[in-house]
Amino acid sequence: MYKVFVNEKKLLISKHPEELEKNLGYESFTTFEIALDLLENTSVKELNVYGENIEEIWQEFQKLFRIIEAAGGLVINPEGEILFIKRLGKWDLPKGKMEKGESREESAVREIEEETGLRDVELAEFINTTYHIYVERNGEKILKCTHWFEMHFSGEDTSTPQIEEGITEVAWKNTLQIKEEVFPGTFKNIKLIVKEFWSLKN
Repeated sequence: MYKVFVNEKKLLISKHPEELEKNLGYESFTTFEIALDLLENTSVKELNVYGENIEEIWQEFQKLFRIIEAAGGLVINPEGEILFIKRLGKWDLPKGKMEKGESREESAVREIEEETGLRDVELAEFINTTYHIYVERNGEKILKCTHWFEMHFSGEDTSTPQIEEGITEVAWKNTLQIKEEVFPGTFKNIKLIVKEFWSLKN
């Protein structure tokens, strides 16, 4: 099963129909064009495209886009708090595009260190990959695949926002603060990965 966000609306690609607002059986490339049109231009908030050969369907879906790979992390301190950044008025997790020749792990650590000012972040486990679609100014459609890792930090807190990247704040948040402050002002992908991380830990 794949979850892709299109302007904060959910497109689910699965083997069987799901209990969502709208279900479309996969027939051809056109199924995705219809699905994206519904999500981009109507009030439909969630849609499921389903079919038996899910990996084949996913391969076909990816052909509609230029794919950009990114990596980032959920950085945990000894108190169990998670490190968030604030960019353009929204809470986010540190992440960024992978550079040529970098592994996902190297990219995740580099982006965290650049965006938050922390040093000696310790890489732990891979959590999952999230997907979202956006359109470049030239009209090109992008599928951004962000690979998320659990990381630990127990050193001296040197966190400072990377202002040139539009980051205005770096803050550690506990579970209550995440639910009350972060979740109401973040992206669905971020909620998804944080909740997935919590479910792995409980």
